[in-house]
Amino acid sequence: MKAEKQTAEFALCIENRNCENLEKGKVYQVVIDRNAVQEGYLRIIDESAEDYLYPATYFVPLDLPQEARNALTRPFHPRTAASPH
Repeated sequence: MKAEKQTAEFALCIENRNCENLEKGKVYQVVIDRNAVQEGYLRIIDESAEDYLYPATYFVPLDLPQEARNALTRPFHPRTAASPH
């Protein structure tokens, strides 16, 4: 799924029912997708290192200081994110 790269946002996973690529209690990077939000979903970079839509109710948005954002930000390259560096 392709999305424009924008300022990273973050959310805490509070539910992972039927989602093997989400860990409850983990902070995930959110790719801004206004259409998904209007439909009740968030585009999350999950454990597969790809971005997928998940129910917004599975997450709590986080307002993090810049230092924490920098530490959590992963480069977003859909085709190469899972490649070893």
